[in-house]
Amino acid sequence: MIDQQRVKDLAKQFASNTIDIRRHIHANPELSYEEYRTAEFVAEQLRTMGIEPQEGVAGTGLVAIIEGKNPEKFTVALRADMDALPITEQNDIPYKSTNEGVMHACGHDVHTSCVLGAARILSELKDSFEGSIKLIFQPGEEKNPGGASLMIKDGALENPKPGAMLGQHVMPFIETGKVGFREGMYMASADEIYLTVKGKGGHAALPDRSVDPIVIAAQIITALQQVISRNADPKSPTVLTFGTIHGGHAQNIIPDEVKISGTFRALDENWRFKAHELITRAATGIAEGLGGSCEVFIDVGYPFLSNDVDTTRLARKAAEDYLGKENVQDLDLWLGAEDFAYYSHVVPSCFYRLGTGNEEKGTTNGVHTPNFNIDEDAIEVGIGLMAWIALQQLEAHRNSR
Repeated sequence: MIDQQRVKDLAKQFASNTIDIRRHIHANPELSYEEYRTAEFVAEQLRTMGIEPQEGVAGTGLVAIIEGKNPEKFTVALRADMDALPITEQNDIPYKSTNEGVMHACGHDVHTSCVLGAARILSELKDSFEGSIKLIFQPGEEKNPGGASLMIKDGALENPKPGAMLGQHVMPFIETGKVGFREGMYMASADEIYLTVKGKGGHAALPDRSVDPIVIAAQIITALQQVISRNADPKSPTVLTFGTIHGGHAQNIIPDEVKISGTFRALDENWRFKAHELITRAATGIAEGLGGSCEVFIDVGYPFLSNDVDTTRLARKAAEDYLGKENVQDLDLWLGAEDFAYYSHVVPSCFYRLGTGNEEKGTTNGVHTPNFNIDEDAIEVGIGLMAWIALQQLEAHRNSR
């Protein structure tokens, strides 16, 4: 049994180095599936620990193993995502993004550095635990089809297959020093909806000689909200939101077509695909009824994310022991989506939240915003807690045999 204080001491010892790693990654962000320099940097960091990674998994992903005693006995996987977002950073910080228009606005720099920090702790302790730790650094969490799905297809969860998997994600709405867990269903599936409404263009003063796709698009957008709300089970959260509408180029011209895009979120797979049919039927029917047409393309994205009850219960207990019960809170259902969901459908998994919010330091802005940043005091918590939870997963398996 590894002493918890030993883990905390190592977390304190490695916190500064991990913060430096986080700042380097933050200053050098790369978009989804383009994480070449990031992957090289991660590989270099692993080699400083004596860990030789497998590179080029799913393109820019990496997989590495830390073997303890009896390494074949049980494996726990730790996941990090490495991609950034197409956002121009507005933070005035020394490690501000040097890649114009690209920013780590979702904390993937934190996720990657924390898995590296946890790996450094676990590498120091490998003679003290039984089993193996698998490190998974994936590309493309922010973009379909999701780097997790590609990592799985490329064998990242094989040889050895993990018996448990952990994902840690920043949460600016939780105070630094606190974490959040939820058993069972946690996050929604996410599909991208693309509609192309086609009419017949003409002069704005002569609508009778045209088929106005803007009017048709307005009808479709309004109607689809009703289609979803009147057909969804009110006990099962679901969201349809349209984020873009593009059509026309002058105020006095009726255009030929309008393009609309949006997102559909659900927590029930049967309803999810039934809704796809309803959206398609309604959009095409309304357009045809008004003299036009509508092409519907639904890009099926990430599935729902469900936390394995036993794995999550054990992780929560470990967090309560490590941080104190008062610093561990329940999470609500979240209609956001995460490609970690793919792992949760293959391996018993726990996806939990690391508090990074601090009002005095101004780190309470939401993710996916140009002013997002974290309280870096959360790094020490993140690396120590992830290592401790992984060790408790291994210990529980050892005791169950």
